[in-house]
Amino acid sequence: MEAVVKAAQIDPRRRDSKLTPGAKAGVLLVEKALRDRHLLDARWVDGYYGTTTVTAFAKYQKSLGFRGIDANGLPGKASLAKLGAGRFKVTRAIGPGGRVKFGKAVVNVRTRTMLNEAKRLLGRKLVLDQGSYNPGGDPTSAGTHDGGGVVDVSVKGMSAATRVSVVRALRRVGFAAWVRSPRQGDWPWHIHAVAISDTTLSAQAQHQAGDYYLGQNGLSGRGKDDGPKVTIRTWEEYRRL
Repeated sequence: MEAVVKAAQIDPRRRDSKLTPGAKAGVLLVEKALRDRHLLDARWVDGYYGTTTVTAFAKYQKSLGFRGIDANGLPGKASLAKLGAGRFKVTRAIGPGGRVKFGKAVVNVRTRTMLNEAKRLLGRKLVLDQGSYNPGGDPTSAGTHDGGGVVDVSVKGMSAATRVSVVRALRRVGFAAWVRSPRQGDWPWHIHAVAISDTTLSAQAQHQAGDYYLGQNGLSGRGKDDGPKVTIRTWEEYRRL
């Protein structure tokens, strides 16, 4: 599951047809199962989890009764297990957990655990300006906070060097994170962070996670990544270190 979810974030953002390393076998299993349910044309069974596969999986999720962010085309544990019944077993499962509070903001259990680990690494408190599951909230967020796994961290009182150190810690534990400045858009200084492979990410947040893997800054212009260089890992990969 980890490899398939990673591919579902990265592949739709590629400008080429390269496969996400380590994901082909799992993606093929998913695509063949979707094909056999007449949700995906056979020509798209290629190990590449592009937009067509995302759309097909979203249709499958809706057929199971999932709605809204739970039918976002990213394989959740429940939908993936149902798709694989009698065909394959789900291993390396990812679960965001239920909604909880981090300070005054709403996040999920996985995101809160990641933030707490980043706090531990930094040795300082983190305060959120905005949490997750905020559909139609701040219009400058362009829908990234509509689902789970996305937070804006306050930089009040932080020096430029401290901002970078916070981004570095967030990246280490599995966030795609960047310092955002007013010159980039209609927003104040803050740190924007997307929990990679959170299966409740909005479509916009999925794109940001994919762009991060591809060395971009997560903005609509898809510019070069402007954050500190850190080996990209998911939360699950970080925990296995």
